[in-house]
Amino acid sequence: MTVNRRTAHGGYTIIELMVAITLGLLIIAALTTLFVNNSQTRDEIERANEQTENGRYAVQLLTDDLRNAGYLAEFNGALLSLPATTPDPCATALADLKVALPIAVQGNDNAASIPTCLSDVKAGSDIVVVRRASGCAVGTPDCDALIAGAPYFQASGCTSAAELSSPTVANYYGLDVDTTKLTLHQKDCKPPTTPGTLAALHQYRTHIYFIANNDKNGDGIPTLKRAELGAAGFTIVPLVEGIENMQIEYGIETAVPTTGAASVFTADPAGYAGCVEPACVGYWRNVVSVKLYLLARNKKQSMGYTDGKLKTFAMGMNADGTANTVGPFNDAYRRHAYTSLIRVNNTAGRNTP
Repeated sequence: MTVNRRTAHGGYTIIELMVAITLGLLIIAALTTLFVNNSQTRDEIERANEQTENGRYAVQLLTDDLRNAGYLAEFNGALLSLPATTPDPCATALADLKVALPIAVQGNDNAASIPTCLSDVKAGSDIVVVRRASGCAVGTPDCDALIAGAPYFQASGCTSAAELSSPTVANYYGLDVDTTKLTLHQKDCKPPTTPGTLAALHQYRTHIYFIANNDKNGDGIPTLKRAELGAAGFTIVPLVEGIENMQIEYGIETAVPTTGAASVFTADPAGYAGCVEPACVGYWRNVVSVKLYLLARNKKQSMGYTDGKLKTFAMGMNADGTANTVGPFNDAYRRHAYTSLIRVNNTAGRNTP
């Protein structure tokens, strides 16, 4: 006898399948949205961290250099005579470098006049010049080796009639690109050790800080850059990306007798109190402190963010005494302002009774 058995088959109906696909798509969409949001949040955090890092680093770079402005080893720069006019920051001739030695800090308000050795300078942002000798002497461990053709400074420690006991200040120091001509001595120059040990050599530095429109040509990333004096003249070096504006107030001492403290702050010592040369040069010489204002910007725009039409950033005071503000920008870049008060130690120290 044959027995017929009917096998029952089960499965999804087309409706159930469509519902399952729909639910799956909804879950995938939710996960995708979550992933995209997390990715955007992570990117924003990375941008914020980078901006904070860059802003602080730029402040630290400028602070360190300005604190050392006017350092000339053991030589007292106050003994030098002032030039009749404000020096050209881009001058490279030895005679010009020597003339500029007394001016440790020099600036250009709002890039009103751009030094010839700079390029791509952002309009409306300040330029500041720092002059000093390197704190690291040639031959000292971990210091730069001698660079042929670069300017070097040497300060005498010898009280012989040919050096520190001479009535001529020019005999107290040497500045030259030919180090064989730097023959001043340390304290051991008198008998029985005549002629004594040669004084240390310090590379002489002129640093010109400015804000450029681009890091690399045409990339649109504002960048803090520095023109550095070397063997072949000035070389421009990019330092910190995303620094959009730099404003500076200079604390100059006008008190007599001097105290080493700023009597007044101005954005432009070259025009303070309607001065004319050589009085203006004297104000630059008596810069004893600096108020630094930097505006840092993200390198990329933030999706869905707008730097509002009313948002401005306080950047100190203008030369005429009015508040210096930048913005509003009304774009999608996030920004943050940084400030620092810096003592110009060498000038301030020389002015302290």
